[in-house]
This record gives sequence, structure tokens and C-alpha cells, in this order.
Amino acid sequence: MSHTASPENPRPTGRWVHTWVSAPQLTEPGNLPPAPFTRDGLVLADATLRQTARVTVGGDRLRLRFSNAFGGAVLPITAVTVARPVGGRAGVGAVEPGSVRPVTFHGRAGVVVPVGAQVVSDPLDFPVGPEANLTVTVYLADGQASDLVTSHPGSRTTSYLLAGDHVEARDLPGATTTDHWYFLSGIEVWSQRGGSAVVTLGDSLTDGRGSTTNGNDRWPDRLSARLRAEQATADVAVLNQGIGGNQVFGDGLGPNALARFDRDVPAQSGVRWLVLFEGINDLGTAEASAVVQKQVVDDLCAAYEQMVVRAHAHGIKVYGATLAPLGGNEAYDDPGGHREAARQEVNEWIRGSGVFDAVLDFDAVVRDPEDPRRLRGEYDEGDHLHMTPAGYRALADAVPLELFSPSNRDGAVVVGT
Repeated sequence: MSHTASPENPRPTGRWVHTWVSAPQLTEPGNLPPAPFTRDGLVLADATLRQTARVTVGGDRLRLRFSNAFGGAVLPITAVTVARPVGGRAGVGAVEPGSVRPVTFHGRAGVVVPVGAQVVSDPLDFPVGPEANLTVTVYLADGQASDLVTSHPGSRTTSYLLAGDHVEARDLPGATTTDHWYFLSGIEVWSQRGGSAVVTLGDSLTDGRGSTTNGNDRWPDRLSARLRAEQATADVAVLNQGIGGNQVFGDGLGPNALARFDRDVPAQSGVRWLVLFEGINDLGTAEASAVVQKQVVDDLCAAYEQMVVRAHAHGIKVYGATLAPLGGNEAYDDPGGHREAARQEVNEWIRGSGVFDAVLDFDAVVRDPEDPRRLRGEYDEGDHLHMTPAGYRALADAVPLELFSPSNRDGAVVVGT
């Protein structure tokens, strides 16, 4: 079917929908590209960067988005290609022969991304299936003239760096590997069915700490697979906007959720729902006293309400997730139990306030029935805060898929579950 307008069909049917995202953040010094790809304040000069990303919904056409949100200088991208990774696998450096296609920007091979900005590529006819991995290769001739760089360090996916221009290469022998994404912030597909997306906004529990590198077994990945298996929800994309160490209103890693909300939620194409699963870092980094924790509880609930109001203004429904246990964690579990008491208070507010369009009781799903302050043993990654792939699967399996059915895409607010 043609995607172009004609006198008989003045507008192509369908819409652009984000199928994959990575939440942009300022790269910490330890997460910059390793030497020699970072030197003397210059990043990725005369270097090729090859990255893989696993889409959620598929389509016949795609567009790429590159972010310079936190760059200290313009980002001069010389050339970009897309391809299918060899074997369809995540985190590999080789691509399938004959699959490499050039990406353009206003018809040109390269683009300069201004400081604080993002760019969207031209549409490219490149069929990609649901739950498929995609290889994106970028060449920077001049590099970025700053060590302030936009990235997503918690990719849990292996990327490849090699000196010189290799955007069309089938393989990158001798490349340096790093488990971070740089610059690439989104992939959109053209959906003939008019698909929609759900954003999962959160911290390291959504970003996937404890999941398998190149395994794509975070809870949003598992949710995506479940949605794909049902005809009524097969066109629902899952956009993981988790940032490890992030806070709702405090100064954690990456911009706080209130600050990044507009860019990471309503600015994404096709968003109809938001799952908000964040707040444990606000509690865990605040002073462990009754007075301070009470203030954090009040601030958290007020912030949640702010995000719901802002989402509803864009026609986005918000599903609130209760905070998972922290008992036994060396940094967050205080002897006086003040943070645990605060967590319980936040969770009771999430369950009973009526602010959210639905409630996902993640706490009930993963807590140890014998000691509800703690994670179940099989779900505990080892630090008593982050989860194993089994724990993330349990979270995803607990999400009612009817929350994303066609009847819940527009109109009245749904009843909490």
C-alpha cells in the first residue's frame, strides 16, 4: 500500500507511533565513551558508533530521533544507517548482508543537532517486525566538541565503537564495546492500524537493573511481549523511560520526573497511557527521620498528582504503581523503620486517593508474604531492592491487559484494579 498522498488519497492512512525510546540524560564521566573515543574534551571524533535497539510494535516505515538535550556543544552527525543485526540478536556488532540502508535528514546524509535540541530523520521504507532488533550505526567525522554528552547509560545492551567511517560495514572487527546508548533517543514506525503507546516512567526498577545484558527481560519488555500476544493489544507500543537513580522531585541521576515529564511522556508519538512507578529513591536518599520522611511523602503525593493533571491535559491516562519493598537494603532500610513507614504511607495513598485512572499493586506482587517489608527471595537481585528477571516478569504478568484495550484508549476514566 502506498504511503504517499495522491488526489484520490490526499492523506496517507495511519500515524507515526514511537516503538522504542531511551530516556536522555547527561552522561556521567565514568559512562563516557572509553579512551581513545573521549579525549581532550572531544567525544567520538572520526568514530563509528553501532547500537541495537529492540522495537515493540512493527511497521513498514521508520524514523529515528537523535537527542543533544544535554550536550555542551552542537552534535555534528556525518552519516547514519539502519540494518538488521545478524541473527536478529541484540547487542551484536555484525549486520545481515544486504540489509544496510542510509538514513537522511532533509535529504542530506548528515545533520547538526543544536545544543538542547533533537532531530527527526526523514521517513525510510524499512520494514521492521514487532519485537525485532534494529541496528543503528552513526559516524561522526568531527566528533562532539564537549565532554557534556547526551546518552542513556543503563542500556543493558552492548554497543560498538570503532575508529573511522564504517556505517555501511557488515561487521566491526576489533571494535571497542560499551554497554551504553549515545544520542539515539527514539524510533518511530508508521502504523497503518493507528497504534498507540504506553510510557513506563520510572527509576532503575523500570530501567532494568538486575535484568540480563542483551536479554531484554526488563518488566516493560515482558509487558510488551504480553501485549503483542493478544490481538486487541498487539498494536500497543511500550516506551521505557526509566532512568537508574532517578527521583520524582529530588536531585538523583538524570532530570527529576517532574522536570523531564513533558519531554519523556506527552512529546512521544502516539502516547495514550502512562504507568508511573517511581519514588523509592526520593524516600531512600532523604534523611531517615519521621519529620523528614513525612515531608517526602507529602511532596511525592503532590508530585504524582501534578503528573496526573499534566497527563490528563494531553488525553493520557495514568496508572499508578505502588512502591516495591526496600527491607534489608543496606542504603535505604533504616533501623528506625522511618523509610518503610513512609513507603507504606505512599502506597496507601496510591491505592486509595482516587487520583490515578487505575492502580497496579506491584508491592503486593513481589513482597515476601512471610516478611512484607522485603522482596520475595526469588525476585531479589541480591541487594534487597532490585529484581531478578523472574521478579520483572512477575510485575509484567500482574498488569491487566484490558487497561490497554481499544475501549480504554479514549473517553471515560477506567476503574482502578
